[in-house]
Amino acid sequence: MRKRLFASLAPLALLLVCSSCAWLEGKQEGYISLRVIAESLAPSKAVTDIPDTNDFILTVTRSDGSVVYSGLYGASPESLLVKSGTYDVKIVSTEFSKPQFDAPQFGDEQCVVVNPGAVAKVELVCRQMNSGMKLKVAPEFLTTYPQASLFLKSNDGKLLYAYKETRIAYFKPGSVSLVLNEGASETTLLTKSLESQEILTLNVSVSSSSSGGSAAASGGMNVVVDTTRNYISDSYIIGGSGTEGNEIESALSVSDAKNNIGRTDVWITGFIVGGDMTSSATGISFNAPFSSSTHIAIAAKSSVSAKSSCMSVQLPSGSVRTAINLVDNPANLGKRLYVKGDIVSSYYGVPGIKNISEFKLK
Repeated sequence: MRKRLFASLAPLALLLVCSSCAWLEGKQEGYISLRVIAESLAPSKAVTDIPDTNDFILTVTRSDGSVVYSGLYGASPESLLVKSGTYDVKIVSTEFSKPQFDAPQFGDEQCVVVNPGAVAKVELVCRQMNSGMKLKVAPEFLTTYPQASLFLKSNDGKLLYAYKETRIAYFKPGSVSLVLNEGASETTLLTKSLESQEILTLNVSVSSSSSGGSAAASGGMNVVVDTTRNYISDSYIIGGSGTEGNEIESALSVSDAKNNIGRTDVWITGFIVGGDMTSSATGISFNAPFSSSTHIAIAAKSSVSAKSSCMSVQLPSGSVRTAINLVDNPANLGKRLYVKGDIVSSYYGVPGIKNISEFKLK
């Protein structure tokens, strides 16, 4: 059964036996005590089979490198008496160091300070820590490149992606490249930057012109398994003309646009997800009402809630601003937008689009 588990750093035995912590005064020690509470996780399409949280690996390490505990979460002692100091508390569902199929890693890591005679508090929310990529290879690829192989490659290693492979390949967050191997030659077709929790489905086809959490429990540490992940998709055409984005039908996705900084007069498409990138305390607002009509933010999917996953879009005065801005058009939030303009490296702290000459809302 999938479970949401909470672990509390509350000195349980102490609370049951003593009415105060006076007996700890003068001691250079404190307690880390673990208590487990199980709640069922509501099923959703984003939830997959994960190990029982009791099988998660828990590590508690002092700042000097000494390990206080390392082992299964379910086998951890109910109480840990430790010296005062700074500790790193880490929990993971599995060890993950190199690319693997079907290997999502859930976990979290926090720093906690244990003061003499006091109880430290920390909250761990176990989300997916690595990222994934899945290929969908079009049938024409097999006939065009019968002797070729596809690999997914990162700095930590690479995986052969067989044509009939259906599993997700998992990587540490960062750059992942699609590589075409034709025996003596190896060509990097594209590189994507993946964040933790992202699962990218990449559709690979051949050009016709190609020849070939929950709230913390009182006084303690909570461990919550959150398997919600961001599923995104993208496409790549092998043997393409290199003119993607020249027409609205071949508009660049947000992720592709970020890899094409400097291109001008090109079509980009994404979902309108927010704005107010100057007035918002968090650097971007994803919810109405909005106060700035000079710009918006777009992303690969309408549910994005991180500024780093967005592109900013400058709205020039006139018909473009009148039709698109979220101050006067709050219903535009969540709509797909196509814009033709210049891709710049930074606008309000993220890659942006300026000098829009054409647009289309869907």
